[in-house]
Amino acid sequence: MTMQIFRTKNITPDDFIHSGLKRCLSAWDLTFLGIGAIIGTGIFVLTGIAAATQSGPAVVLSFIVAGFACTFAALAYAELASAVGGCGSAYGYSYAAFGELLAWIIGWDLLLEYGISVAAVANGWSGYFNNALTAIGIPLPVALTKAPTLGGIINLPASVIILLLMGLLIIGVKQSARTNNAMVFVKLITITIFVGIAIFNVNPANWHPFMPYGWFQTLPDGKTTGVLAGASMVFFAYVGFDAVSTATEEAANPQRDVPIGLVSSLAICTVIYIVVSGLLTGVAHYTDLNVSSPVAHALQLIGFNWASALVSTGVIAGLTTVMLVLYYALTRIIFAMSRDGLLSPFFAEVNAKTQTPVRVIVLCGVIMATIAGLVPLGELAELVNIGTLAAFVLVCLGVIVLRITKPGLKRPFRNPLSPLFPLLGMLSCGALMGFLPGITWLRFIIWLVIGLIVYFAYSMHHSKLADAAP
Repeated sequence: MTMQIFRTKNITPDDFIHSGLKRCLSAWDLTFLGIGAIIGTGIFVLTGIAAATQSGPAVVLSFIVAGFACTFAALAYAELASAVGGCGSAYGYSYAAFGELLAWIIGWDLLLEYGISVAAVANGWSGYFNNALTAIGIPLPVALTKAPTLGGIINLPASVIILLLMGLLIIGVKQSARTNNAMVFVKLITITIFVGIAIFNVNPANWHPFMPYGWFQTLPDGKTTGVLAGASMVFFAYVGFDAVSTATEEAANPQRDVPIGLVSSLAICTVIYIVVSGLLTGVAHYTDLNVSSPVAHALQLIGFNWASALVSTGVIAGLTTVMLVLYYALTRIIFAMSRDGLLSPFFAEVNAKTQTPVRVIVLCGVIMATIAGLVPLGELAELVNIGTLAAFVLVCLGVIVLRITKPGLKRPFRNPLSPLFPLLGMLSCGALMGFLPGITWLRFIIWLVIGLIVYFAYSMHHSKLADAAP
């Protein structure tokens, strides 16, 4: 076999769409899918932490900076989703634009992004869930809420919620989407309650100093602070909007619905983040927000305990939808890579009854439940950010490459001002990567090296699309 590392075949949407998955998701479903993935950990946890440790009240600017980077990426995703269609996800788009090796790298990168995200969010969900149990007088034993290295036996709630979501995804994607829509509605009501109370309890003095840490600075211990460092942190709040693209094969009209879902969900969530972060730092001083539940904590500080309890309930629903959507996205990427021959065909089977890839769902669920229950993730969550940013850079580059190599490709949605917007997406996402700590880069590189070993040992020798190419 001749080694062709950068295989740029004449790949068309037809190479990807015959998957056996059921086309049943509307633009409305996809928009709520995006909102379900985006609004969660970022608004309920990272807003306060970033304000207290990175940006101060200027966390609003951090969200705007990160939002701009995501907007450029979303426009790139929308064009590729409408043009390439059935392949879905940055993995599929990279395959069409760059060939097999880079597609494998970004696919491998996405496995890390989504897998770590689900386990990390499950840990946060566990904390809120145990707080709720404690509030009604039935707390779990400490040994069942912490990983072994933290003095416990297992983080049982974190493992159990992932296994419950596993069962939901096995039942079917439409049922999962309906559940997601209901929980998105709950957390939007939760946010509305906070905004309705906070807007009448703002103390402008809390916004001074507005930018206590400046734009960016590196401290003697190597840690970074400032608005731009805060943007790199709160970028995690936007992780998940690209999960909409992984639903392309189950969208009723992917060329129309996927771009609508991508752009609409990102626009809605960006506005919500700006409003909530501004009000949060207005009702409580930013130095008081370095807690695991800053929104609920801020309401307690101004005397609205009943609203704080409602917000905590909304947080549980919000984090559940984040896990559901990211879990869904992870299984569809593995399914696509397996179908293309880059992973074992064992994972490309679709259950005839549920029309879902049950094998992949079960495997991912068991692994992530084990990690969430036994491993304290800590700084590993930063891997999510660097992996996502790398994917966004490649997707933006993919728009430029396909405009040159395949100018006649039908594009129902065209990225405005191309190549300017894709270039701005590459620059902004690349800059945010640069503000991440060096240890994050090291871990990311190690993961990619492992991926390259798998590719050259197995994937390149079993690629179905490569074998089918002329």
